Amino acid sequence: MSPNVRIVRDAPLQSRNTFGVAARAPWLVSVDSADALPEALAAPPLRDGLALAIGGGSNLLFAGDPDGAVLELSGRAVRALDGDGERAIVRADAGTVWHGFVMQTLAEGYAGLENLALIPGTVGASPIQNIGAYGVEVREFVHAVEAYEPATGQWHRFDNAACAFAYRDSLFKREADRFLITAVEFALPRRAAPKLDYAGIGEELAARGIHAPTPSQVAEAVIAIRQRKLPDPAVLGNAGSFFKNPIVPAAQAEALLAQHPSMPAFRGDGEATRKLSAAWLIDACGWKGHRDGDAGVSAAHALVLVNHGGASGAQLLDLARRIAESVRARFGVAIEPEPRIVGARW
Repeated sequence: MSPNVRIVRDAPLQSRNTFGVAARAPWLVSVDSADALPEALAAPPLRDGLALAIGGGSNLLFAGDPDGAVLELSGRAVRALDGDGERAIVRADAGTVWHGFVMQTLAEGYAGLENLALIPGTVGASPIQNIGAYGVEVREFVHAVEAYEPATGQWHRFDNAACAFAYRDSLFKREADRFLITAVEFALPRRAAPKLDYAGIGEELAARGIHAPTPSQVAEAVIAIRQRKLPDPAVLGNAGSFFKNPIVPAAQAEALLAQHPSMPAFRGDGEATRKLSAAWLIDACGWKGHRDGDAGVSAAHALVLVNHGGASGAQLLDLARRIAESVRARFGVAIEPEPRIVGARW
């Protein structure tokens, strides 16, 4: 077996998910180099199939144990490829820690990812969910995604269009488990106008006396806002925003606004739809700060489910289902989870 492949039997996964819930995998296979993937997948633990590929575990809820082997790609190489005068192409292995990568690109003079600072997880997971925050989505900067398809043994390279990105969605999410993302290339501008008109970034910078911010200063403002609003998973287990903002027909949004004028509503993918604030809907149903045993909702942000220490994934899932049902009953709006749920159906 290649030294780039490590196999652990009956592996605990509590430290590999940011909810900090207990789960175990019959096998955990760690691969440092994408070149070793075919060999790893041919080894006995994975020969009969792969149950799950994980990154930083920040978008997972283990409502039960995975029913097979778990794979993690742990390579973290980052290098700049050829670009042009306006932008650079930067390639990062799938196991690269996302926040560290963002800060590295900023330190090297590239812009674009500053609004996505402090999002937990890995580079390889970022295109799956099409991660986004503070008015920016990662799809705006993905140049290409490299992936391996275990069923065929083929390597693939997807350009941005082939990734079929949508709101918190992509080809890789819709066809879960078909592809293993091994690396992502980003097209990052060397100069770009900052995006400051979302969720208090401009106010945060103004409070710091900054009126012409650099990308690094925008990142610092985003980090400060996130640290105030979102609990640190190392202190209080969570997976960030648990629910996606629902997109509804414009007529339904207008009817709701007539009854609830303070409800935030934004343009959806076109004139015919509106995006509603899941946080507002959940807060209006009285869930912020709610706690059932060790499963709860953050007192600071209604979108964030938290594990106060001993909650199981099943308990957190039960709480999430009750929240969603209350929103549906009161507003007629369906809200859906962002994290992948393992071991149970939504």
